Amino acid sequence: MKTPIFTGSCVALVTPFCEKGVDFDKLGELIEYHIAHKTDALVICGTTGEAATMPDAEHMEVLRFSVEAAGGRIPIIAGTGSNDTAHAIYLSQYAEKIGADGLLVVTPYYNKTTQQGLYIHMKAIADSVNIPIILYNVPSRTGLGFKLDTLKKLSKISNINAIKEASGDVSFMAQIAAETDLNIYSGEDDLIVPCLSLGGKGVISVLANVVPEETHDICEKYFNGDTDGSRELFLKYLKLAKTLFIEVNPIPVKCAMNLMGFNIGGYRLPLCDMLPDNLETLENVLNDYGLLK
Repeated sequence: MKTPIFTGSCVALVTPFCEKGVDFDKLGELIEYHIAHKTDALVICGTTGEAATMPDAEHMEVLRFSVEAAGGRIPIIAGTGSNDTAHAIYLSQYAEKIGADGLLVVTPYYNKTTQQGLYIHMKAIADSVNIPIILYNVPSRTGLGFKLDTLKKLSKISNINAIKEASGDVSFMAQIAAETDLNIYSGEDDLIVPCLSLGGKGVISVLANVVPEETHDICEKYFNGDTDGSRELFLKYLKLAKTLFIEVNPIPVKCAMNLMGFNIGGYRLPLCDMLPDNLETLENVLNDYGLLK
């Protein structure tokens, strides 16, 4: 098995916005908050970070700021995926240059490709950098998922280190564990313990934006042999994890954080405010967990 970039809970960090653009002061606060509350790694400019609506200059500045703010105290994994191979290489090389610890690279979306094209795309990105890469499998968003044979070929590339598995298919996750040496991270908060039970190394989590210590503890308890404690904590927060996806991520989690007093600003179109009924549901669940002041 390849040496993992991290074990435990990696937060897929939201990007705080203000009228001027990215609220860098707030971003710095969030990074410090996660370091203080046991988060094990940070994904910057992923799906939850709304990278899709960031111009390159802004995307790159957020990455640079985050690496500098972290100061080596916590691994920084840069979201650098694109449906344009050349663009993904450009962002990936920049992330390596500024000192990111790893990359999160999603499958090409919209134009998609064949499995052969997917292999060539990911290999080209891996060949352009030296830092480890986490493949991101989320076919519900991209319309393109990895086949097992493609992952077996990609796993032979030295710096393709892991997969963020968000297909929702636990059987497929088991096949990855059985037939590749990729580290596996759950890409879905409602599958953390099932992933760990298959030898997974942790989770890349939306839930951890809201309850970072608890998400870390689910993993830590499991790794320490307290599987009952891990399962109990996982099941305790399952309803919250599910509620954070009652609308398209990151709408509910950013709304939740604002309700909790983080003051991280709004969304970029086409993301928009929650529907009233869903907002009421979210508020009720946050209250049930004692997360609202």
